[in-house]
Amino acid sequence: MTLKVIDLFAGAGGLSAGLMSCGHNEFETILAIDNDASACKTYNENIGDHCLHVDIEQWLAENDVPPADIVIGGPPCQGFSLLNKNRVGDVRRGLWEPYMDIVEISGAKVFVMENVQGLLKSEEFTKIAERAARMGFELQYGLLNMADYGVPQTRKRAVVIAHKSGFFDKGSLPHFPPEPTHNSPLKGFLLPHWRTVKDAIADLPPPEGTEIRDVEPPYDLHFGRKPTELSMKRYRAVPPGGNRFDLQKNAPELTPNCWLNKPSGGTDLFGRLWWDRPSVTIRTEFFKPEKGRYLHPDQHRPITHREAARIMSFPDSFKFLGSKVEIARQIGNAVPPEFARHIAMHVRTIFDAQKVTNAA
Repeated sequence: MTLKVIDLFAGAGGLSAGLMSCGHNEFETILAIDNDASACKTYNENIGDHCLHVDIEQWLAENDVPPADIVIGGPPCQGFSLLNKNRVGDVRRGLWEPYMDIVEISGAKVFVMENVQGLLKSEEFTKIAERAARMGFELQYGLLNMADYGVPQTRKRAVVIAHKSGFFDKGSLPHFPPEPTHNSPLKGFLLPHWRTVKDAIADLPPPEGTEIRDVEPPYDLHFGRKPTELSMKRYRAVPPGGNRFDLQKNAPELTPNCWLNKPSGGTDLFGRLWWDRPSVTIRTEFFKPEKGRYLHPDQHRPITHREAARIMSFPDSFKFLGSKVEIARQIGNAVPPEFARHIAMHVRTIFDAQKVTNAA
């Protein structure tokens, strides 16, 4: 049975790409929605021409929702009160509400939410759970590390997988979370060790140029920047695995005053990635070392768009469309397809527990 999927807040299509990689005819995405025009173009280029660049509330008010088996997606974190405390007294609906409306109207039997860690501690998650219960769903949820599922990145995200009560045989439902495929080297060899930065990008030569190139992947997105001489001196002052504190120690005369005046704090700023570890979380401004641990392990430069895409587990064949900044935003906001593939296999197993009386 091919399962019909609606992908909301779809971005570039990382979740759908993971579903599609599970095998021919396992899943069929019939509708996707996002308010980022360039992300929709990327989605349509890779997944199928059904991503709409629209406001979800407006679309819902003007269109019929098609029947679907599954709804997937992650309402933007700005909607969660834990992360946006200025919404006190704001009567606008949270973006999770049209998501749940579409779950209900489509008749979906399963929905999947992926979001930042703060979701599970937010007041709005309580409301999501309450509404899901009223709609007859049972929720499984937790904080998952994507490195445990073959992504070369210690990206931790909240994942919610809900199934409709009474539609499935409880005794046959898979346990949550999905079984990890990898583990930290500190846990020994129970499973293959986490995939590393070296596994993901070591075969790439130094980048060429500073713009997106009209060449075959992976080299189309493997371009650099135009650092100033000051930036280059700062890069050279950071040793393997180092960070801004090493810059401050090795070259205080090159260190910004804001860092000199703050002798403590996070250890990832202006940091180098390690060859033998997974990357830190790739965010939308990975090309700016001052934003995090985004310096190449041994070259004096930040990682490239192609390197970031690989660390996110996107295959080189996945074609990103848009400007450099737009593509970086798509990469940083995506759900890694390899992680999504494991979620898809878990969902497929849920449907294998469908009761025979409801199968027809």
